[in-house]
Amino acid sequence: MGLQCGIVGLPNVGKSTLFNCLSNAKAQAANFPFCTIEPNVGVITVPDERLAELEKLVKPEKVVPTNIEIVDIAGLVKGASKGEGLGNKFLANIRETNAIIHVLRCFDDGNIVHVDGSVNPVRDKETIDIELQFKDLESVEKKLQRYEKLAKVGSDKEAKKCFDVLSIYKSHLEQGKSARSAPVSIEDKKYIEDLWLLTEKPVMYVCNVDAASVLTGNKYVDAVKESVKEENAEVLIITAAMEADIAAMENYEDRKLFLEDLGLDEPGVNKLIKASYRLLNLSTYFTAGVKEVRAWTISTGMTAPQAAGVIHSDFERGFIRAEVIKLENFVKYGSEAACKEAGKLQVEGKEYIVSDGDIMHFRFNV
Repeated sequence: MGLQCGIVGLPNVGKSTLFNCLSNAKAQAANFPFCTIEPNVGVITVPDERLAELEKLVKPEKVVPTNIEIVDIAGLVKGASKGEGLGNKFLANIRETNAIIHVLRCFDDGNIVHVDGSVNPVRDKETIDIELQFKDLESVEKKLQRYEKLAKVGSDKEAKKCFDVLSIYKSHLEQGKSARSAPVSIEDKKYIEDLWLLTEKPVMYVCNVDAASVLTGNKYVDAVKESVKEENAEVLIITAAMEADIAAMENYEDRKLFLEDLGLDEPGVNKLIKASYRLLNLSTYFTAGVKEVRAWTISTGMTAPQAAGVIHSDFERGFIRAEVIKLENFVKYGSEAACKEAGKLQVEGKEYIVSDGDIMHFRFNV
């Protein structure tokens, strides 16, 4: 799909450590600002227990999971919107991503320098928010200037509407609020699509805590949750240093025992990957045969022909119909033939909206 999540945060909050856990790429992790300069891109496998269920039933020659791209972006400092530090590069990199994973330092450690001298994740969040909002305000004001004269003429209703919507965004940003929470209808967001506003992107907050706080959180996490309660954003708790230890364990049983001792059912990075997938508004459908069981990524709400096009453009162009089995039915009856026998194989046309977990077989002709 080519969609990316960008990991952002101030220097030394654990971004690169977390990225290394997520990816085979090895971003340098060191105790000084601007350690990450060029954005590191990692292709991340999306953990999906449903693939294991299908593998048991189908016994394919191979299993292919789906993946997403995660980008580790340089740490940002105050003044980035005016070009301070690596500001211009940071803002250009984040503009190219589709969603934001904002890592916040929520642990005390005198050995790890904080760029502002003390631990305060709410202040850190606001530092980045303000820089992104300043840049967005600059973009909105430039477009407003272009539409101001047209709006005053009055004969161009579309220009007037655009001006009114941009004015709402301008006022909202000037109040120190992000574009994603502006009181604008979904339909009216079309007027700012060409601006690629940074604070319009969906966001998730990752609280990097000490190992003792991974299950319960701490005062810093509580403060973050309180500060973002109006944003409708997910807050995840993770210990980046511990995740690095887990990732380094090659033996599955050792890893499992380690997690059990900590009271965890899966590594925190697995939860982060799944949450990133949701943040990008993605879903998965499966193809299942003896040659291959495979997960395919689609945007949630895609029709059957669009989903077929993810495999190959010819599938979409020559789409005839889709044969669909719900995953729960496949697991219950054990095979495609048994599902068909039980009347659980649906034949769907071009208007069918693919559901997450559907097992699909496409008929096409080109």
